[in-house]
Amino acid sequence: MTAKVDPTGPKLAIVPSNPVPDGVRVGFVTTPDRVKLRYAIWPKSAGPHRGTVCLVQGRTEYIEKYFETVADFQARGFAVATFDWRGQGGSDRLIGNPAVGYVDRFEDYWTDLKTFHGEILLPDCPPPFYLVGHSMGGLASLFAATRDRMMFDRMFLSAPMVSLSGMEDSLGAWGGFAEVLSFIGLGAVPLKRRGDKRPTEASFLDNPLTSDMLRYMRMVETIRSDDSLYLGSPSFRWLAAAMRAMVEANREEFASRLQIPLLVLAAARDTIVSTPALEQLGLRLRNGRHVVVAGAKHELFMETDPVRGQVLAAFDAFITNQTR
Repeated sequence: MTAKVDPTGPKLAIVPSNPVPDGVRVGFVTTPDRVKLRYAIWPKSAGPHRGTVCLVQGRTEYIEKYFETVADFQARGFAVATFDWRGQGGSDRLIGNPAVGYVDRFEDYWTDLKTFHGEILLPDCPPPFYLVGHSMGGLASLFAATRDRMMFDRMFLSAPMVSLSGMEDSLGAWGGFAEVLSFIGLGAVPLKRRGDKRPTEASFLDNPLTSDMLRYMRMVETIRSDDSLYLGSPSFRWLAAAMRAMVEANREEFASRLQIPLLVLAAARDTIVSTPALEQLGLRLRNGRHVVVAGAKHELFMETDPVRGQVLAAFDAFITNQTR
């Protein structure tokens, strides 16, 4: 079965604090297992042609959240292509409660990325192709790199979810627990956590994502304008799939399978993804390295201007300057 592009229907949520970058084209692409993914592509806005950045998001995220970052890449001469993973954003939700994060297998994210690469990126975007991935999207990208070294020329990962903070030694136990619950029919039940509530002005003070209030409020306003973008607690089925993937990514031999040039950024103040686990991965890489960004919380691209400046400088050194 081949993937088919559906040209009808998708829209972007636009609020005054979060303008859409110029030149966007939005569409749907359907995976071989019949999941409809929302995608968006942009042309470059300045400079020489440098290729295309394929931007893949973290859990709960959506295309609109990255408008500012898309514009940053456009201004550097890159076209940008991105999509919402299955189960979130404007893509198909997979269970009856659309606010619960769900995936049958972590390998399903490989199906999403492979479909987008083959049906949208290759025919519609200028090469060479560079992947930028955040958090859960970063973990999915690492597995993609072990499957197909030639999909992307380089990978730039922001706090990839190779382990959860404080759970470095219990991933397998939690994964096994979630597997059992899924086996007895509770896979779609959410693991309720305080931090999975809808973001509000009041929740900024103790949020684990960013130190920048304006960028946090931009997220609040976007979700308020389109509540369908909201995703809350993960299900036990998602937890089982993710924990198994993280256990695999922490095996010492996993890094040896990563042959693509790779830069991993870790956030020094991250309380979601384990920074020590990222440092261990970085030390094992044969064709890559890691950098810990001082003062940063989890969402490096949504952080304060000084932090974002460091992130974009690292991107320029690793990718932009390689295209000249």
